[in-house]
Amino acid sequence: MYSVKLKKGKDKAVRQLHPWVFSGAVEQIKGKPANGDIVQVTDFNGDFLAYGFFNGQSRVAVRLLEWMPEVEITEEWWRNRVRKSLAARRELLASGETDTCRLIFSEADYLPGLIADKYADFVSVQILSAGIEKVKDILLDEMNSILKPAGIFDRSDASARAHEGLQPSFGKLLGIDPPEFVTVKENGILYNVNIAEGQKSGFYCDQRDNRRIVAEHAKGKKILDCFCYSGGFTLNALKIGATEAISLDSSALALETLNQNISLNKLDSSAHSAIQSDVNKQLRKFREDGEKFDIIVLDPPKYAPSRSALDKASRAYKDLNRLAMGLLNDGGLLATYSCSGAVDIALFKQILAWAALDAGKEVQFIQQFSQGKDHPVRASFPEGEYLKGLLCRVW
Repeated sequence: MYSVKLKKGKDKAVRQLHPWVFSGAVEQIKGKPANGDIVQVTDFNGDFLAYGFFNGQSRVAVRLLEWMPEVEITEEWWRNRVRKSLAARRELLASGETDTCRLIFSEADYLPGLIADKYADFVSVQILSAGIEKVKDILLDEMNSILKPAGIFDRSDASARAHEGLQPSFGKLLGIDPPEFVTVKENGILYNVNIAEGQKSGFYCDQRDNRRIVAEHAKGKKILDCFCYSGGFTLNALKIGATEAISLDSSALALETLNQNISLNKLDSSAHSAIQSDVNKQLRKFREDGEKFDIIVLDPPKYAPSRSALDKASRAYKDLNRLAMGLLNDGGLLATYSCSGAVDIALFKQILAWAALDAGKEVQFIQQFSQGKDHPVRASFPEGEYLKGLLCRVW
């Protein structure tokens, strides 16, 4: 087997079961492993540490899989990982109120570079590492045999594949192609999901619990849902009795899908309006027009893809939240989120404190949000906790 020896003193994270070995920690590579080959990782003295996927052109040189030297990474090893991941989601799907969730969450499920999402009778996958690409037929076969979906669709068009030396991949893998819209159910609410053309793998399951929690405050209120995508926060608020909901997004396809979802759930369309616009630009227009809201939801895209982008992202988050705070009625609620893994909850709270100062507002943090339980955070991989949010009362 090929071997990767680490530099002296660079083995601590591996011993603590962190799943990444960065290229800067590598002292020597024995043999000529191809991208995606399994290698043995040793410390500087040559003692075994772990097995993992090698990639010679990625910043993450080895994605670790197994820390027990006597365990062989065979076809059965891979199938067992898939079985464990799917079994962990059964409880979430058991009630029948939800038939969409994340089935496999990459490093968190010990399958680094594999994302699999269930959308009713279809599965959407993203294969983002060279190692997973090599064993994908085994993984897909196991998913197919357990779930028996109508089809498995490949959305591996993410830029992450380029870092692994892989070309984009897109299209049907098994079964039939999904229709233009697949109807799924989340907490009893129906959504039309465009698996082929929707953002990421088609839908954002990670906000499932947060959509329900925010909606609990929406009865009789006027709510603004920013970066609304297909309308998760909007639909939950209307269902519970919001008197007015305004949905804001720059994507025409997102707003078209949202309006379909309102009809699908037989909600009061007269209580809803959709605006296609840049969010920051529209928030400034609301300010000029004297608009006020009882609840504002901010669920922006990832502003900080890496730690090097933190300063710029912090300013962007601060400006966005400052604008929103100024549009709330006294005592109104701001549900604000960051999906940037580089922004931890302490920094996010600090950003909101800066925004409050600039807006001349008093802010109380009354609830903290995270990603759904189908997006678990592995104890040895805190980087997996990417989604964080706060429910703020603003005076």
